[in-house]
Amino acid sequence: MSETVYERIKKNLEILNMKNTSLILDNYLEKAIRDKKNIVEILDYLLAEEAKTKKNRAVENQIKMSGFPYRKTLEQFDFDFQPSINRDQIMELATMRFVENKENVVFLGTPGVGKTHLAVAIGMIAAQHRYSTYYINCHNLIAQLNKAHYENRLQERLNNYAKYKVLIIDEIGYLPMDIQGANLFFQLIAKRYEKNSTVFTSNKAFSSWNEVFSDITIASAILDRILHHCQVISIKGESYRLKERKEMMSNTNTVVNTLFESGS
Repeated sequence: MSETVYERIKKNLEILNMKNTSLILDNYLEKAIRDKKNIVEILDYLLAEEAKTKKNRAVENQIKMSGFPYRKTLEQFDFDFQPSINRDQIMELATMRFVENKENVVFLGTPGVGKTHLAVAIGMIAAQHRYSTYYINCHNLIAQLNKAHYENRLQERLNNYAKYKVLIIDEIGYLPMDIQGANLFFQLIAKRYEKNSTVFTSNKAFSSWNEVFSDITIASAILDRILHHCQVISIKGESYRLKERKEMMSNTNTVVNTLFESGS
């Protein structure tokens, strides 16, 4: 017995990998018939839904490949707790104009003020806009470059990190770096210079970067390339982690006092 038109449609949808259309086809066709939709309206809806699903899937894959330590958004950031931050400047970064202009971004501040949250949030937006994006901790980056150096694969690894439209290098200055690590870091920055955007976070002021990179000449060369086209966001405020700890202790004390009072 020959296949029906509907069976052929379902088979072709499978061949074309139009999974979403195959899933919604039955229910939508029934609704379309009731609403007396014409063929153009039906095709428009089905193709739009399929395109949306494929785009969402591509975005999700991009985010997964970006290596974020967690998912944070700008909507989740408490700007009221960090009044030193110019919210308009952060929202402007979210337009991705800095990526198109191949500018860098540096978040400076003491531990816990939200540097990584903001860097990840900006990276999430970049990934959602289909810019190739990758996050890596500075210590892990240097370890990877050192490993590649000893395995005679340094150029391959540098080229890999250099290709991303947005590279996030987190926690510069948290752990010491020797001269070789500083040289490897410089080579990466030089490769990305004026080609792609890099987002940095650091707990050290620029005046202390000569200590971070163990050499004032290398530090100056790195800073020269980073800051040439760059937006710097300096965050002066309290630690979110300390805030949460204070709130937790306050809540604990309230519970203890309530129990004490009820038992007295």
